[in-house]
Amino acid sequence: MATAPNGIKYTVILQEEAAPEFKGYYNVSVPALPGCFTYGATREEAVENAREAIELYLEDLEENQEPFPEERIEAVGVEI
Repeated sequence: MATAPNGIKYTVILQEEAAPEFKGYYNVSVPALPGCFTYGATREEAVENAREAIELYLEDLEENQEPFPEERIEAVGVEI
């Protein structure tokens, strides 16, 4: 596993799947880590899969001697 600093956190975006055949599934993206996506059959599974995807992403960065990205996310609600 990557030797990420203790307590490193990345925001994950959970989006409920819209397709009826995947009702209850969640798609997950990690905005700070380009290309880091996963999913889960439940919210809990999606979050656990996101944790694993992040760990693998960071492990790859470490193997290639690349720095871990800092999170630079700002969530803003837009009212229409």
